[in-house]
Amino acid sequence: METVLSLAIGIVFGSGIWLVLRPRSFQVLTGLMLMSYAVNLFIFAMGRLSIDQPPLTPPGTVPDPVLLADPVPQALVLTAIVIGFATTALYLVVMIGARGLSGTDHVDGEEPEA
Repeated sequence: METVLSLAIGIVFGSGIWLVLRPRSFQVLTGLMLMSYAVNLFIFAMGRLSIDQPPLTPPGTVPDPVLLADPVPQALVLTAIVIGFATTALYLVVMIGARGLSGTDHVDGEEPEA
């Protein structure tokens, strides 16, 4: 399971880097979003991959860290999702404004040659 998750994170992050290097601003925005999703998956996986384990100690029991999920990475990922959504909205507004001013969505302002 860890190998599959590691490969998935690597492929998503590599795809994001490839898109960031493209000349069109929408592709750059999509690449930034893919890279943030890969980092979120990485942080989430650091909280141990466990199924059906509660994040908190059940009442009346002695806490055993091995039997509990780590809630800190879950909270960090939730916060990162909210911040990522806000920055994506900001990027979209800036991209639409730049398109209105320059008339193109290329990063360098010129049409690429075919």
